[in-house]
Amino acid sequence: MEDSNLLEEAKKLLENSIVEYEGKPIGTLAAKDKSTKALNYNQIFIRDFAVSAFAFLFNGNHEIVKNFLEITLKLQSREEVMDCFLPAKGLMPASFKVSFKKGEKLVPDYGEKAIARVAPVDSVFWWLYILRAYVKKTDDWDFVHDKECQLAIKLILKLSLINRFDMFPTLLVPDGSFMIDRRMGVYGYPLEIQALFYTALLSAKELLTQNDENKIYFENIDKRLGHLVYHIRKYFWLDFKMLNKIYRFSIEEYNENALNQFNIFPESIPVWIFNWLGDDDGYFVGDLGPSRMDFRFFTAGNLLMIINSLADKKQSNAILKLISNRQKELVGEMPVKICYPALSGKEWKLLTGHDPKNIPWSYHNGGSWPVLMWNIAAAFVKMKKMDYLKRIIKIAEERLSKDNYPEYYDGMHNKLVGKEARSMQTWSIAGYIIAKTLLIEPEKLNILTFDESPEILSRAKNNGKELDY
Repeated sequence: MEDSNLLEEAKKLLENSIVEYEGKPIGTLAAKDKSTKALNYNQIFIRDFAVSAFAFLFNGNHEIVKNFLEITLKLQSREEVMDCFLPAKGLMPASFKVSFKKGEKLVPDYGEKAIARVAPVDSVFWWLYILRAYVKKTDDWDFVHDKECQLAIKLILKLSLINRFDMFPTLLVPDGSFMIDRRMGVYGYPLEIQALFYTALLSAKELLTQNDENKIYFENIDKRLGHLVYHIRKYFWLDFKMLNKIYRFSIEEYNENALNQFNIFPESIPVWIFNWLGDDDGYFVGDLGPSRMDFRFFTAGNLLMIINSLADKKQSNAILKLISNRQKELVGEMPVKICYPALSGKEWKLLTGHDPKNIPWSYHNGGSWPVLMWNIAAAFVKMKKMDYLKRIIKIAEERLSKDNYPEYYDGMHNKLVGKEARSMQTWSIAGYIIAKTLLIEPEKLNILTFDESPEILSRAKNNGKELDY
């Protein structure tokens, strides 16, 4: 099939996945695969729809995005509760569906119905990102300045900026609470959530109304953004120079000038990384906390760091160089791996709990997810590396349609359609649409990206002088 026909096919499939409520389009199904059990794939996921929303905005369908935002405003938890079985105030559901039992109504899931019953951390951040993209594209500030929309933004800020049993600027979250929604050893301070958190704060800063009442929110946003830039750029970043420092770390240091701030044991460095990381490559590690550094490469988080400028220009180029240098491992036969390397052996047993879906090189444990094409396209276009992006999209076009747009691929080099992958996965379709559109019309990237802010960098520099954990 010709490239232009593939794009038109994908657009039609995305349109066919639209769900209506009270006669209005409000979102897209996770998948339209009728050959397997529906589970929750017949629902509208906030994180999944974010990719569809970007694709719709690229192609001029603003109505469905606005309807989605209005519907989810009504589903946001607005009650102050002290009950562990009820959603916290400000939380958005992970997903929702249209039910026709006893009339047409919306049924949200805040985690109480989800596999393993994990509440979503990322849904509120994706919601803010969608809202920001919508207003960047439409200039519909009347909707953003509506009191209900403004209240939703402030509730999200209260939820994520609140005091915790924690003293880091990063967000402490449980396993399975974001895209990697199964037990994978990503508890603590996973990179993807920190990148989304930063994106959400940048979005909120643009969207909140400037007035005296909101002054406290702007002050806290600015303060947190500065701390996040300093903390993540300094402590999460790994290149060969930093790897050599970690290799020579002393442990049990107790003073303000300690080099090994998080008491990382050099013996925890995995053997694979010494030959895998090139002299000019670099990336942000998957997680960092007390005596713990997760050296795995997590693709979504690293690419979003480029898109939102949490990574500086040098770091951004080093990440993309790593991807191009390690194409066989990270891109393979179908872009792109969600993480590298896969957990195996005793480590797999302990960290996943013998999860049969997350066997090595499958699903979230080193599987390949076509949805991440939108991330990789946005990052490569932003850094003006179009030639490599063309090669990645060509690889995808050779198989994606023939394989019926699967959810994920398996195998060390992504040759196999995922063992339990749904076909006609909507965000796989939307991810391709965004990537292909950005290749043809790179100027459309502006609704997804954020420029580096001198104000935030100045705050980050001052934070480094005032507080170095």
